[in-house]
Amino acid sequence: MKKPKWVVEKERSKKVASAETVWLFGLHAVRDALENPAREKLRLIVTKNAADKLAEAIAAGGIEPEMADPRKFTAPLDPGSVHQGAALEVKPLDWGTVADRCLGDGKNPPLVVLLDRVTDPHNVGAILRSAEVFGALAVIGMRHHAAPETGALAKTASGALERQPYLRVRNLADTLEELKGMGYLALGLDGEADQTVGEALSGQAGRAVALVLGAEGPGLRERTRETCDALVKIPAAGDFGSLNVSNAAAVALYATRTSA
Repeated sequence: MKKPKWVVEKERSKKVASAETVWLFGLHAVRDALENPAREKLRLIVTKNAADKLAEAIAAGGIEPEMADPRKFTAPLDPGSVHQGAALEVKPLDWGTVADRCLGDGKNPPLVVLLDRVTDPHNVGAILRSAEVFGALAVIGMRHHAAPETGALAKTASGALERQPYLRVRNLADTLEELKGMGYLALGLDGEADQTVGEALSGQAGRAVALVLGAEGPGLRERTRETCDALVKIPAAGDFGSLNVSNAAAVALYATRTSA
């Protein structure tokens, strides 16, 4: 009996995912990945200088490094990558499901960040750093039309990629509905909104919050906007345009935590 098309596509996607690897680069990103027991490490290429600086992490990672000449670094990286003499091939991290990661610990109000078509790895890396600082349970992006794990993302995240859950989902609106079913208040960032983050959270102390940010320029898609419980803005002192999405995420995370 012939398998249905959706079954074939699902099996193909799983096969592609199982074969996917990522090259991380830079001393900080490589060190944190080496020291992360959850990270599957495949191949490490370092110069003598980088190996000396990463000696403890290499020992902790349990992987034999390949030594490279700094004048001819052999890792398959983009020419402009600032690798600092260190590159590590790894498997992407598996953080589990939204339900696994977003229930909270019963102590602090749960907080998550959702990204609607944010594709720039530098922005996502910076958002992961802010999410870690403000105690977000996860950053959730789309499986398609979003920044995957890359060396550039990891370098910008400055180690946060190894500690801050970064989930990729098929449908963002469906995930928002799932979070709302778990008790989350979904707030979409929109510069034209009538209320601020703080105003939307007035009287909502202890409530789980999902902050939703869209790509710079187009912002949130229509269905995403409609699925949010409310649209909120970051107040500006004048008509100076808008914040970069990673800066907006940091400000919104701070405003949420201080309003909790």
